Amino acid sequence: MWGKIIGIILIIFIIGGFVVPVGPIGQTADSSIAVTYGETTYANQDYKDIVNQYFKDNGYNNLDNANKTIITANDVNAISQDISHKTYNSNQILSSALVDLNSNNDIKVDVDKSKITTVTESMYKTALNSSGITKGHVIVTSPTTATGESALAGILKSYEVATGKEIPNDVKEAANNEIYTQSEVVNNTNISADDVANVVSQAKEEAAKQNTTDTQTIINIVNNIASNNNINITSTDASNLADSISQSQSVQDKANQYQNQVTDYVNSEGAQTLFSQIWNIIQSMLNGNTGSTTNTSN
Repeated sequence: MWGKIIGIILIIFIIGGFVVPVGPIGQTADSSIAVTYGETTYANQDYKDIVNQYFKDNGYNNLDNANKTIITANDVNAISQDISHKTYNSNQILSSALVDLNSNNDIKVDVDKSKITTVTESMYKTALNSSGITKGHVIVTSPTTATGESALAGILKSYEVATGKEIPNDVKEAANNEIYTQSEVVNNTNISADDVANVVSQAKEEAAKQNTTDTQTIINIVNNIASNNNINITSTDASNLADSISQSQSVQDKANQYQNQVTDYVNSEGAQTLFSQIWNIIQSMLNGNTGSTTNTSN
């Protein structure tokens, strides 16, 4: 039997030689990891090195075979100009993101707080949930200080690259609107970013329970939640948050469809590494041979 096993292993490694990307030992392609660089960062090698080092310091030592893409000012402006009426130049897109879909756990977001000044982990998380994204590990950083508002466009792009599935535009717009609206409330008040995100998250849950997109109903929900948490919020801010929540609720069917696509991908064989698949093949072949113990001689 061992002769057969050795033969199987040799065959697998011969076949593997045709599909494993050329590179140093230990480097295998992983389509479940995607990195999106802001175009300013990507164009500056020093900036890119800083970002890559941060990813490495957080457990991603080998990015050579990760899927990589660039988020441009045009990409960000296509969304931001209709939401916040802000536009960015090509030298202002610094935020970069890494998305890892290897984990089937609930979504985890890590933000480089030394560089990202406004948007917090909880703000990204609630916006990603609005996009139907509930799984994966997200890391956000920048080579220099940045608000982090434009990073969501890069995170969403990373998910599209990693899964090969496009997020509907109106879902992306709703998620980005959440980020920009929450950032505006944080910048205009003394309310902490996490408190704002908590209000939005709870308000979305309640709006979903009531199955409503009515703005006035959601304004009442926002005010009640803020009051229960001893958060003072202006009527203007409550209205703006309610508008963004209403927009998110109106696209939840599409967001749920994307969530199912991400879940299907994470659970699929395509999300496994090559060596995991090889080990499964070896195991199945070994199991298939356990019943054959007849000795043969030449």
